[in-house]
Amino acid sequence: MYNPTKDDIYAYALSKTLTKVSSPATVGLYSSCQNRLNMILGQMEVYMKQEASRIEQEYKGRFRPRSARPSICGFLALIGRMLFYRPIWTEDNQQHHNVRFIYVHFSAWHFAGSDLLWAGLAIRLFQAMQMSFGKLQIVLYRVAQHDEEMEVQNKRVEEGLNHWRSKKVCCCPLWFLLLSILMVPLVILVFTLTFGLPNPEMKPGGAVNGTNTSHVGVFEGLFIASIGLPAAGALRFVFQMVKNLIFSQDLNIRKGMDNERVSSQLGFMNDVRKEMWLLSQFIQFMEVFERRRIRVVLKITNLDRCSPKKIVAVLDAINILLSDEESPYISILSVDPDVLVQKVNFADGCFSKQDRAYALLNGIVTLAFTIPPLGDDSKRSLFDSLTSNSKSPDDLSMSKYKQGTGALKKKSSSDVFSVEFAIETQESYPLMDKTTAALDVKDEEVEKLVRSILNSNERNLNKYMLEDATSMRRVINSIRVTVIVMKALQKELPRPEYIAAWVVLANQWPCRLSWILQCVEDAQQRADIELDNVPKADDSKTLWKVFQKSRAELYVMSAQIEDLLEQDGDPEMFERFLTVDFKFTVKDLKTFEGSTVNLDHSIRKELAHIRGTSRLKDSGWMRNLAPLPITTIINMDTEDVCKELERLDYQSKYNDIVRRNNLNGSALLFGDTDDLKELLQMTFGEWTRFRLHFLGVPSRLRQPYKNMAPPASHPQANRFHFHMPNQYSSNPNLVNGSM
Repeated sequence: MYNPTKDDIYAYALSKTLTKVSSPATVGLYSSCQNRLNMILGQMEVYMKQEASRIEQEYKGRFRPRSARPSICGFLALIGRMLFYRPIWTEDNQQHHNVRFIYVHFSAWHFAGSDLLWAGLAIRLFQAMQMSFGKLQIVLYRVAQHDEEMEVQNKRVEEGLNHWRSKKVCCCPLWFLLLSILMVPLVILVFTLTFGLPNPEMKPGGAVNGTNTSHVGVFEGLFIASIGLPAAGALRFVFQMVKNLIFSQDLNIRKGMDNERVSSQLGFMNDVRKEMWLLSQFIQFMEVFERRRIRVVLKITNLDRCSPKKIVAVLDAINILLSDEESPYISILSVDPDVLVQKVNFADGCFSKQDRAYALLNGIVTLAFTIPPLGDDSKRSLFDSLTSNSKSPDDLSMSKYKQGTGALKKKSSSDVFSVEFAIETQESYPLMDKTTAALDVKDEEVEKLVRSILNSNERNLNKYMLEDATSMRRVINSIRVTVIVMKALQKELPRPEYIAAWVVLANQWPCRLSWILQCVEDAQQRADIELDNVPKADDSKTLWKVFQKSRAELYVMSAQIEDLLEQDGDPEMFERFLTVDFKFTVKDLKTFEGSTVNLDHSIRKELAHIRGTSRLKDSGWMRNLAPLPITTIINMDTEDVCKELERLDYQSKYNDIVRRNNLNGSALLFGDTDDLKELLQMTFGEWTRFRLHFLGVPSRLRQPYKNMAPPASHPQANRFHFHMPNQYSSNPNLVNGSM
């Protein structure tokens, strides 16, 4: 039987979740590898189409949805509804069971040359809607249905089974009035052809009877009037149709972008917003007509390759143009979070905490999905695929991709790493029916579990939730996708309240949780390196004990991770969370680790870089010369310092000084360097070696890094804290913050 890869599982879980989330929604799809993002996006599209098709096939309701494929009968029915009827918003047609997805790909890099990148996003949406529904249908809706005054009116939801109301003129249905107007000249024409026009009577002497002449004039005038009124209305309607067909929305926006005087005006974005609202109203009309929900999935890629100013503009556009309460848009922001955060933090106008990257993303994203890093098996499959195949990497990934998806076409394969995601275990993209069969997670089970999780420990969790609807939606959506991932991975599910609590923990304290994860990983790596000297990790150890043991180290580096710590909530509530309400252990951490998709891995990567994880795996010269890890120094007592000095072949007199003055690890770390040097009375060579090993890199090596701070004119200069790329700083004055 085919075993799906983890990327298959992640794409499958996201696709099932997006069929349930309410719009508008913004999904943050995060990974450092663009090829992996592109392939998961491609898989998601296939899975979402399959899921929508499955939902429609299993539907047993009274009214079947109309076919989305264009047909003559369907086109004529749509024209009739647009011309003579208006939709009635009912509870039934506002909560359709069936769903249809329209996929729009927006590569920000293609529009990066424009100063108004967000306007390019709107143009791409207009073009996609015209391709999906037809340009004529959108123009017909604009002329026959659109009313700008409806934007300021509240949308009334009525009861009943009738979904359409005929347009009326003077209490008369428009279709009946138009039919009557058309019937009058038709009746006159039939009468004329049958009986002919009355001939005027001739008086004796050649005079014409004036009475008969006037009758003929009235008859002709009535005939002309009956034809002229509908003809004038028809000409006006045709004129508006032709005008809107020629001057479409995307053309008007392009003209506005090209005209600097127009694009610099405040009203230009408002005009674009009105056009986006028109698209939303049109899609809602089509939802009632097709009897299904319609969701526009906007896939935004390559945004992290653009300049900081344009990145912020696109994020603002998502927040302003695509986040209306009735918008049918689901935006998928596919980026490398590390690059995006760094660029946004250095954008012009980024002064307050709310303007910084993490706060900006948290205010927009309603479902954060970070693709976990590749495991050892996946890396081995990548290496084997690169060494055992004679095809070029691009040809190999293309053939595997086409073999797997069939209907999908891969647009690009830019580097050799795309091969891995095409062959992760055996064949990463097999036929989708095999994948779907292997990933058969029942909706009923998921819904039952989600309800059980949300209701299991509601009181305990409520006090840890933010007073923010976006944050709450992010938690609910993350719980759903976590359940699907764990079910697809065939993991034993923990207690329901623990699943919700873990999602809340990752959402409310991402920096502290990332730190705990890194500490557990480092301890395991150290145990693997020093099998005899380091005890194995205790799975029963609580996460609070792990954090408590290493919190001093986190305190020391707090100045370097100020932006990361700003994401975390109340420290006291964090302690209460792990010590009173939810006593998570290392075993629980390992259970959730592969399915924790709402935690940004770039945070952990930054913490690992500062902590010097790579040095823990080194050997040889490091043990004698390289700086000790800060976690080692902080936990050293006086005897540990003496043993380290003996290992470095220092004279025994220094051990006596250490014992006499109680020089433990904390004293070495936070004490004054000059006082310590005077106390030990070492030779210059001994002191240099001691300082390098216990206190870090000498000051003369730190000096080049000071020049890397931004210039004073840069908007970030006042809040930029730069320290040497070491585990710690020997100057305690640089340490601030509270854990």
